[in-house]
Amino acid sequence: MDIVQLVGNMTKPALIELEHINVEWDNFKVLDNINLIVEPKDFVTIVGPNGAGKSTLLKCILGVVKPKSGKLSKAADLKINYVPQRMTIPASLPLRVSDFLMLNKNIRTNIADWYLEMTSIEPLINKQMKNLSGGEFQQVLIARALIDEPQLLILDEPAQNLDLQSQTRFYDSINNIYESVPVAILMVSHDLHLVMSKTKRVICLFHHICCSGKPGDVIEDPEFVSLFGEDFSNMMRSYHHQHDHKH
Repeated sequence: MDIVQLVGNMTKPALIELEHINVEWDNFKVLDNINLIVEPKDFVTIVGPNGAGKSTLLKCILGVVKPKSGKLSKAADLKINYVPQRMTIPASLPLRVSDFLMLNKNIRTNIADWYLEMTSIEPLINKQMKNLSGGEFQQVLIARALIDEPQLLILDEPAQNLDLQSQTRFYDSINNIYESVPVAILMVSHDLHLVMSKTKRVICLFHHICCSGKPGDVIEDPEFVSLFGEDFSNMMRSYHHQHDHKH
């Protein structure tokens, strides 16, 4: 049975909508007049320098941070699952992957099996969480975030602590999930060169939204060049050209 049939119809007009969101800490505007819509089956990547407010924006959507002003709307019965930058499990805790996946989850067996295969973690099921490599650990976190069928998956720099080879495998896996599963993805990432060919939209954030659009359009935007520098922008143009030529 196709996974879309298992999950059901997901034709809501918008999953989340942020209108004129402002967040202030100690009279400093962390987020300034943010407008953002995430639609079903969207794939949005938020980029920007450290301290730009990227994680704060995710926390607003998750309800962890309350905006000073603005409106946040969510689709009725929206299920959001979140994968953080890092998670630490005590080395003394005897926790197998299979146990971790099912903690506080109500999961249909056929769905669980499908996601284990999709995220390539079936061989890890009986391993201790403490013995996983960084890349394996992230794949398990992704599987856990998916197996109870969210409409929106939020990823906060999920590959930050991985080596380049593991990062590449991780983003390939995310792309495979996006192409196979009826889920929208909202991701914060510094690795724009790796997600360039995957994401549908890029949002460049520096407390306010500097620019947004398709990856190829964003890297030509003067705001992007100003924020990341001419050298980085030229590198991204070269990468984008090579990717387009390849395909």
